[in-house]
Amino acid sequence: MAVAVADLKAGEELTIESLEGGPAQRVRVLEDIPLGHKIALRDMPEGHVVIEYGERIGRLTQAVKKGGWVHVHNIRTLRWDYGKGNKPTRRRAGKGGS
Repeated sequence: MAVAVADLKAGEELTIESLEGGPAQRVRVLEDIPLGHKIALRDMPEGHVVIEYGERIGRLTQAVKKGGWVHVHNIRTLRWDYGKGNKPTRRRAGKGGS
């Protein structure tokens, strides 16, 4: 994924370069994407873990095509994802607990 540094309009053709280097990618914007929101650089399935600035921020609630808008309407925070190794680490102290 990439973060939009300007408002993007559906149909625009972009050449995206990573801050980490590597080859540039060509992407056609599928829908309007506001400044600061994310654009998919490849097709991603429902359940895909979204990483932003190196941090796992959520899981896709629906598949997103290359060039699609990725934001809160199709990401669920991992904070509520208690399955698959994402269990909360805090334990509640209870009566008689150890």
